[in-house]
Amino acid sequence: MSTSAPEAVLDATASGRGAPRHVAVIMDGNGRWAAQRGLPRREGHRRGVEALRRTVRAAGELGIGILTIFSFSSENWSRPPSEISDLMGLLRRFIRNDLVDLHESNVKVRVIGERSTLDPSIAGLLREAEDLTRDNTGLVLVVAFNYGSRQEIARAAQRLAAEVAAGRLAPEAITAELIASRLDAPDLPDPDLIIRTSGEQRLSNFLLWQAAYSELVFVPLYWPEFDQAALEGAIAEYRRRERRFGGLAAAGAGT
Repeated sequence: MSTSAPEAVLDATASGRGAPRHVAVIMDGNGRWAAQRGLPRREGHRRGVEALRRTVRAAGELGIGILTIFSFSSENWSRPPSEISDLMGLLRRFIRNDLVDLHESNVKVRVIGERSTLDPSIAGLLREAEDLTRDNTGLVLVVAFNYGSRQEIARAAQRLAAEVAAGRLAPEAITAELIASRLDAPDLPDPDLIIRTSGEQRLSNFLLWQAAYSELVFVPLYWPEFDQAALEGAIAEYRRRERRFGGLAAAGAGT
């Protein structure tokens, strides 16, 4: 599959009329999809992995430069141990079975989230995915794992506080830009479009800082049902919107 990011996409204008450079997805509804069909939750999660494969392929074909997925939140550890075990097993199989294909497709994997508390085997898999694909130049697949946006912002604040305590930074020198530079992936642009499946309409502690001017599209499909047509529909909605970033609408547009 092609996963290159055409220059025209990377230079899409702020009006929202071009394709989004960076799309983030809250993959929601695996359990409800399974419950509707009388299936165990683990089957919903397995079908969710299939939807992820479709979405990565579609993102590459549509010329999206960066795809961020909310794969496992810092709050998900409160789920039943059996479900967490199923999810960790799916992560292991996804990396073992799909990493070579992602690498051959020129996909670059990045991981955001807290890793210091992870089981060493999981942390090692995430590191392996990043190391193998580090020099790839196509689609950037950002995996938010053990991630919570409030926790990410707190980590950024701790880093700045340590610099202040060490005398390397004056408190009055702390700006929004400086805080952003201490987040988990400061070199990546903020998402243009955030999609949430399942019909729920909230961010659930996902990219709260980065979402300041993102367009939000809520899709009434459970994640296992998500496909290229659904992604194209969300992008079509994004293109219909006027992105102002706090400024005025373009001449001739609505107010």
